[in-house]
Amino acid sequence: MAYDKFNILTSSAVPLSIENVDTDQIIPARFLKATERVGFGDNLFRDWRYNNDGTPKADFVLNNPIYSGKILVGGRNFGSGSSREHAAWAVYDYGFRCVVSSFFADIFRNNCLNVGVLPVQVSAGFAEKIFKTIEEDPKTELEINLPEQTITIKATGEKEFFDISGYKKDNMINGFDDIDYLQNIKSEVVEFANQLPY
Repeated sequence: MAYDKFNILTSSAVPLSIENVDTDQIIPARFLKATERVGFGDNLFRDWRYNNDGTPKADFVLNNPIYSGKILVGGRNFGSGSSREHAAWAVYDYGFRCVVSSFFADIFRNNCLNVGVLPVQVSAGFAEKIFKTIEEDPKTELEINLPEQTITIKATGEKEFFDISGYKKDNMINGFDDIDYLQNIKSEVVEFANQLPY
């Protein structure tokens, strides 16, 4: 399944400065029955967003109208816990295209890259600068430049480089998942196969 192409994203951000956010908090286990990658955004951080009667919790950041955007800024060790790919589906389906943190759980990071969400790992110091800037101005924007692999705080011009594998970077820029990538090089695969001895 192809995803949105990712090149340069400039957006305000939603700050979630909680450390050790695990995948059960991102999408509780009771919502894992569906097999299609739709509808999970409704239950992103379900138990943090809503009371037992379904009413929104006013003190949770996703329910605060002053924060918006396609970038989620999380605390250290974001996406720990079980390997459920539904957590990445929920982040994407809610509308986030990038998650920024000073540290990601490896499986969550890879699941994000597989569904079109760019995980941008920054230093702890730079993460603190981002949180502080958003606290001072909730409308402040971040620029995520995937070709150059940089994240910039637009208000201050402060910038940091982030790592990503060349393969995943190309896939994100082209909007490919792994199957799309193989389909795109099908002619090369066929040509190689035809050269093999029988």
